[in-house]
Amino acid sequence: MKKETINLLIEEAKKARKLAYAPYSKFKVGAALLAKSGKIYTGCNVENASYGATVCAERIAVFKAVSEGERKFEAIAVYVETENLAFPCALCRQVMYEFSPDMKIISANKNRYEVRTLNELF
Repeated sequence: MKKETINLLIEEAKKARKLAYAPYSKFKVGAALLAKSGKIYTGCNVENASYGATVCAERIAVFKAVSEGERKFEAIAVYVETENLAFPCALCRQVMYEFSPDMKIISANKNRYEVRTLNELF
């Protein structure tokens, strides 16, 4: 994957993070999903007092894409502003695997990023 594409996805995820609704955990996450069509879909985490109703940034991006007809994905960037990188949770991994088991996962913070495949995370 080209560095320019990685940087673009990280920047889009960083912007999406600013929209997160995380009054309980204070852990804001942004995601930017690159569809095989070339279109980018973003998402941010949306918490709820009923924790089970909380939805992660990654799933919001995937659901937005799927609701617009996308079914295949190249990569997703996940951005947090913590010292440690954050990778998609098990629910998000399963949702993404349903559509693109070989997609790239870019985990980023303000200092660095790592690229892995979804298969590696399983």
